[in-house]
Amino acid sequence: MNEEQNRDSAPRILCVDDEPNILSSLRRLFRTKGYQVLTANGGHEGLAVLETENVDLVISDMRMPVMDGAVFLEHVRARWPDTIRLLLTGFSDVQSIIDAINRGEIYRYIAKPWDDNDIVLVVRQALERKALEREKQRLEELTQRQNEELKALNASLESKVEERTAELRRAHESLLHVNEKLKNSFLTSIKVFSNVIEMRGGKLAGHTRRVADLARKIARKLGLEAREVQEIFVAGLLADIGKIGFSDELLATPVSQLNSEQLGQFHKHTVRAEQLLMPLEDLQATAKILRSQHERFDGLGFPDGLKDTDIPLGARILALASDYDNLQIGSLVPRRLHPDDAQAVILRGAGNRYDEKVVAAFKHVASNSVDDIEEVELTVTKLRPDMVLAADIITKEGILLLPADHVLDQHLIDKLKLYDTSGGAKLTARIREHRRK
Repeated sequence: MNEEQNRDSAPRILCVDDEPNILSSLRRLFRTKGYQVLTANGGHEGLAVLETENVDLVISDMRMPVMDGAVFLEHVRARWPDTIRLLLTGFSDVQSIIDAINRGEIYRYIAKPWDDNDIVLVVRQALERKALEREKQRLEELTQRQNEELKALNASLESKVEERTAELRRAHESLLHVNEKLKNSFLTSIKVFSNVIEMRGGKLAGHTRRVADLARKIARKLGLEAREVQEIFVAGLLADIGKIGFSDELLATPVSQLNSEQLGQFHKHTVRAEQLLMPLEDLQATAKILRSQHERFDGLGFPDGLKDTDIPLGARILALASDYDNLQIGSLVPRRLHPDDAQAVILRGAGNRYDEKVVAAFKHVASNSVDDIEEVELTVTKLRPDMVLAADIITKEGILLLPADHVLDQHLIDKLKLYDTSGGAKLTARIREHRRK
């Protein structure tokens, strides 16, 4: 009886594809993970299933006859907006991806051929986020309901008022906690998504996280508000999202050696990045930063030829942080520069390529190795439960294992130890320590 109840309560996934072998692979993969799996051979059949079954998440192929994935997911969004929508597609279908994002408001797209572990992780994160949103809504409704009850209480019932106030405080604290978890989940999703480009080229491993970290430090040095610092950090993580359709050859070629046709493609990636993020309301400021990340302070950049302070400050910061790392990994010029040489190039660009005040902040950050937060670096064998990560744990291939601010437990520590002994390269973790008073 318990097994039957568990099956009934398990999340339900609908897989839509016109290829039976794809449906069989997805059904076999997710059933072994404990999910209930429904299948449909096309868009019309998928809509028919949704009319009779409660479905938590839909995975649809892009290229299908009669009704393609973009149209199908548009119908799903209109009729079942709470159902999470994922799209299966290839790296070459950039315009199709944009259409699907704009029409179906998809949560994430997954490149074919997929990695089983990656697609399972995407689905798990999507369902966890949906559960958090439901809990957030429940707590908001609870707070509203209790507020209405509080208004109806008689002023003389002081003890009753105190009791209700305590309940409201607990509900409010829970709501804040859920909101914080949602924000962390959103940021972790962005970090995982930023791995897509990096996994296609060895020299790109860890590139966007280094750029995002440097951009965040420069923004803090300039005294920007926390919200602006976060927007710039996210822009750093997504700096290369517009290159999602680039060929491997184009990704591997330094910018200085691109021919005219390749340069034309390269110049479009900032506009494409803005288009990809356009449907996401929370990322509008980030989208503007990405569009202008290759503008120059002297007005000779692209795509809009903006000059001076007409360029968003976040874009001016991202341009410097990105160039500094690209000079060291050989993405701008064939020769990889030493950090000191790369810094010298940046300093020479003050006033023409870069904003002078941004360069000044970068110079201070580069020369100051002491962090504002007290941290210690430990091997995984020295990790203990309840320790808090001060930085992302990244593999040598640039893959994110755990995000910054994650609280460790024994289960995660055991997994890290297992990876450490089998991965061939020793892992370390930066831990945030409490300052001694």
